[in-house]
Amino acid sequence: MGGGGGDSTTTVRYADYIESHHATFLSIMATKRDAAIDNSPFEGYLPLDIDPGFFGTGYILSSFPSLYDMYGKFMAGLDVEVLFTQSLEDTLNATAVNNLVTEEASRLSDDILEVAEPRFVTGLRDINSVVAGSFVVGKALMEDARVKSVSRFSAELRYRLLPAAIERWKTHLEWNKGVVMTYAEILKLYLSAKMDIDNHNYEIAAKNLLWPFTILEYNRAALGALQGAMKTTSDVAGASKGQKALGGAMVGAAAGTQVSPGWGTLIGAVLGAAAGYLS
Repeated sequence: MGGGGGDSTTTVRYADYIESHHATFLSIMATKRDAAIDNSPFEGYLPLDIDPGFFGTGYILSSFPSLYDMYGKFMAGLDVEVLFTQSLEDTLNATAVNNLVTEEASRLSDDILEVAEPRFVTGLRDINSVVAGSFVVGKALMEDARVKSVSRFSAELRYRLLPAAIERWKTHLEWNKGVVMTYAEILKLYLSAKMDIDNHNYEIAAKNLLWPFTILEYNRAALGALQGAMKTTSDVAGASKGQKALGGAMVGAAAGTQVSPGWGTLIGAVLGAAAGYLS
């Protein structure tokens, strides 16, 4: 069974009023395309720099000690025995403590001179023994009692301050540890924020370079408008959802740790990831 050969052309036509409106639409689209294609809204964008916000103008991350250096200063090179002795000395022999002991000694001396010694002399005078050896012995006994009383007061005062000295030592240890942990969290927060800012800057730069293609994508959609609904996108190169979620999780975890390590870290990471994915 044979057949003839030849070329054939199939033409799809629409109602005249549809084709007319489509032609008008394409004409308007061409005018708008020509006006917009060389006028990227991203062209004048100034890239964000996060360093001044974290470190101050003129400083960068390397301008400050490394995390290992901070650990070495506050933890690795720390002698707990020397620190305990220092805390004990600073607490038990503080100026305020020494002043209290001195004040107590002065009070007892005044009490002897104004009360005890006059009574003692009056008693000796009544028995005609003022110039006897008992006067010297009596004064020596009063002085000995004063010295012992001052020593007892000083010992009791410092004994009661021992728990405060131990607590001061423990607080110092926790402070050193906290400094290193906070320093690490600041570095994590900085690196996470810098990644997000860099991704944002790169995204804007990519959108600026690809702006003509974004406009042409609208033009392509206009040309095929009569074919029915088509999947189109006006987005251009930038951070992916995964990158945004990762960056949000890191920032959220750092913030949550500052509030409550453990659960706060987990909750902050989850919320940060969700916010980054939905942004």
